Amino acid sequence: MPKTLAQWLDHLETLHPVGIELGLDRVSQVADRMGLLQRPIAKRVISVAGTNGKGSTLAIIDSVARAHGLRVGTYTSPHLLRYNERVQLDGVMASDEQLVAGFEAVEQARLVAPAVSLTYFEAGTLCALWCLCQQPLDLAVLEVGLGGRLDAVNIVDADVAIVTTIAQDHAGFLGTDIAQIGREKAGIFRSQRPAVLGSRDLPESVADIADALSAPVYQLGRHFEHTTDPASACWRWQGHTAAGDVLTLEALPDPGLPMDNAATALQALVLSGTVLKAYPTQTALAHLVVPGRMQWRGQWCLDVGHNPHAADYLARHLPPVAAGATQWGLIGMLSDKDADGVIAALSSRIDDWVCVSLDGERGREATELAERIAARGGRVHHCAASPMAGVEWLATRLGPADRVLATGSFFTVAALSAQPLPQA
Repeated sequence: MPKTLAQWLDHLETLHPVGIELGLDRVSQVADRMGLLQRPIAKRVISVAGTNGKGSTLAIIDSVARAHGLRVGTYTSPHLLRYNERVQLDGVMASDEQLVAGFEAVEQARLVAPAVSLTYFEAGTLCALWCLCQQPLDLAVLEVGLGGRLDAVNIVDADVAIVTTIAQDHAGFLGTDIAQIGREKAGIFRSQRPAVLGSRDLPESVADIADALSAPVYQLGRHFEHTTDPASACWRWQGHTAAGDVLTLEALPDPGLPMDNAATALQALVLSGTVLKAYPTQTALAHLVVPGRMQWRGQWCLDVGHNPHAADYLARHLPPVAAGATQWGLIGMLSDKDADGVIAALSSRIDDWVCVSLDGERGREATELAERIAARGGRVHHCAASPMAGVEWLATRLGPADRVLATGSFFTVAALSAQPLPQA
């Protein structure tokens, strides 16, 4: 067997003939051999599905729960800099040794005759669940991958299931029918267990799945809400317990993330049995930082948004620059993403663009992005061979009041996250 985490990650790339194959049969078979389906991974489990907002919702649940003294384990994907980011135990990334032990357990079970082929994501999900099972956790929070019903994470029966938003993404796997995408995402709901809907504008198919399962529905704008006090820049949350009691928390600080996601996270925590108190909730929100989500590093805003829905949120929440200053956009995207939709959403907020190429078989050339931006009347000043080459070009051109939005892909933001960024 491989010995190091790096060797294991290389090995996982060879286990299956295709990178992504939705379905639960193979992963369930190996999970059963590992004993993962015969025991709970935590006292309570919350699963988070959706097109956008999963990572920030999970991060808020994790932070607020730990502030209330709960032992929390989380599983997310993808990662920015280190694979270890995907599995966190009480706010600490899993060590190489823990992950290696998990992959060894997966491999031993996978190879029992008849051997089972697993994708990279499926093996990683089983490893994560094994790592979580080794800890006495009060709460496990699991981010569902690109799907829902057929996603590997869905082998776990969640006590509370969240669908954050529904929009078009991963069309090659989920199609372009929003109602059908909603049905797939809602596949994580369970009979008579709470379903939290984190958007006011979800397709009816999501609630229809919950109704068919007799799953109690809690929807933003109907069963829980957030309101902002302009005078204090704080916000107020109101939601419901499973028994129907109304709960209210006042004077909550802005977490710097979508407020819909923050309100959704609090509602899910209450339904999981957490008794929320004002002070620990305020403390958790005030100190929350989610790398790659509206993350400010001086003049630079890093955001992994890679579809039109995420780009629209960015456009609406990016603060204006001072008069005479330039709002730059540094963008690099994969070839299977809707570049035209992302560019259209951001075009009104970006003055000048720098396009960067991304490597790999899914990478998109900077020149192609530049052509799409120019077709919409945007100004492209430079095409760079890589994200850091784009940063180096900008380094000598930034004015003191200029700002840069770096976006379009996890790969774009990851490259910048690993390096110091120039400031004028």
